Amino acid sequence: MAIKVSYVVKESVGNLRRNLLMTAAALITVTISLALAGASLLFRNGIDNAYIQFKNGFDITVMMKADASQEQIDGIGTELRSNPQIDQKAKKPRFVSKEESFAEIQRMFQNAPETLSAFRGVQDAPAQWRFKPVDAEQLEILGQRFEKRAGVLSVSYAKSAKLIRSVAQRIQLIVLCVAGALLLSAVILILNTVRMAIFARRREVAVMKLVGATNGFIRLPFMVEGLLQGLLGGVAGFGLVAIGTKFAQSSLRHSNVPIARTIAVSSTQLFSTGIFMLIVGALVGALGSAVAVSRFLDV
Repeated sequence: MAIKVSYVVKESVGNLRRNLLMTAAALITVTISLALAGASLLFRNGIDNAYIQFKNGFDITVMMKADASQEQIDGIGTELRSNPQIDQKAKKPRFVSKEESFAEIQRMFQNAPETLSAFRGVQDAPAQWRFKPVDAEQLEILGQRFEKRAGVLSVSYAKSAKLIRSVAQRIQLIVLCVAGALLLSAVILILNTVRMAIFARRREVAVMKLVGATNGFIRLPFMVEGLLQGLLGGVAGFGLVAIGTKFAQSSLRHSNVPIARTIAVSSTQLFSTGIFMLIVGALVGALGSAVAVSRFLDV
């Protein structure tokens, strides 16, 4: 028996209307779950982008002890200038003398006299070497490399960026687990919606079988019904994510926290997330309807 597209669309839309309450519940669940999943993915992308920018925008600073010998200071400088992993062109390793370091400390803590009082003078200020890695991924490796060198007081680099990234990954895992649970609920709701549609039309289905309708002819409208629910939920979820992303990026751009201003996602990342949401929505709808048809359509 030939299957017409108009027939499939008419029957699928009709089934959705007949079970409006269940359809609405399934759509809302799919929308919320996919919105959570999409938002968590974009959140991860934004944190990754900020992490790279944050690392690229910060130097590694090697602070020497106040009593470090000139030989120890020069030894660090020689190693820095000969290391191919350290930028030797755009931003060469720079030595900050005790005098320069003390002047910086005075500017930084001019409103904190208690902290400033810990430095009696130039002799207490640490001389410093500042440099930048060629590859941002080497930031932590290079930083740790100099921490235990003779004459070194401390090494500072963008450790906070790594901490923020780690926390963000845990938040994303929690959100994805919640989204997964909601998607499972959506599958069950779609399954029940299709099941109710089949049950309401059980006599019609029996007549169709008697006149020679094939299994595929009977199943297809119900399969399309579930697919439509999933796709519509994906579209609605992506709409929420797109609006939320625009609002969030606008708010972050005016944040007082420097790293927060670097959290942003590209239009390509937003578009690819939307495609992912539509595909998952379609799969969720198809899965729910397929299970309903296979279990409850006695053909």
